[in-house]
Amino acid sequence: MYAVEVNDLIKSYGSFQAIKGISFKVREGEVYGLIGPNGAGKTTTLRVLSTLLEVTAGSVKIQGIDLREEPEEVRKVISYLPEDAGAYKHLKGREYLMFIAQFFAEGKKAEELVARGLEVADLGERIDDKVETYSKGMARRLLVARALMIKPKLAILDELTSGLDVINAQEIRKTVKRYASQGTTMLLSSHNMLEVELLCDRIALINDGRIVAEGTPSELKERYGAQNIEEVFVKVVQQ
Repeated sequence: MYAVEVNDLIKSYGSFQAIKGISFKVREGEVYGLIGPNGAGKTTTLRVLSTLLEVTAGSVKIQGIDLREEPEEVRKVISYLPEDAGAYKHLKGREYLMFIAQFFAEGKKAEELVARGLEVADLGERIDDKVETYSKGMARRLLVARALMIKPKLAILDELTSGLDVINAQEIRKTVKRYASQGTTMLLSSHNMLEVELLCDRIALINDGRIVAEGTPSELKERYGAQNIEEVFVKVVQQ
């Protein structure tokens, strides 16, 4: 069974089509990247898959669950981290993780989720400071911890390492790889082409609401005679 199956997906806003019939499949435990220029349809696609936007036409299945027919069931198996996500600024970092954990478990199970979140966030003593005192990078680490600590079947991550410095971004990428190896499928979007190349098993390039290329990083580089995914991106978009 595929973790994600998207067939002829269309998302319209009135007469404007933001997504124009895209199709792709993501395997269990795969890290799959959606990349493209601003306005290409990446974030819209992620929001549809996270049940925040309704499907106009086509079909989406998450873990075999039809998103249009059973959105509540889909929400039980996914975690979504938008680029502009925020945490409750008046809570302390640990309190925020505990607050989120209580939606998914009780008692000792909830404590286990929090412990996992603390490990991912890796904020040291600052975990007991209020979120409003955090830098953008620290807040992002907390939010990544929130998204992964529940070990979702599918983690949908928009601009995963937004605001993180090189060292922190590298640690978060290692965490994503580890969780993927443990069974969490990752669907991510990023403008950081190095990150995409390092993280993703396969990549789809989306432009003007359509997928225009798909493959592993090595396949795409060979196909377009490119040294890296950034060069692939430029060549595909400028075709």
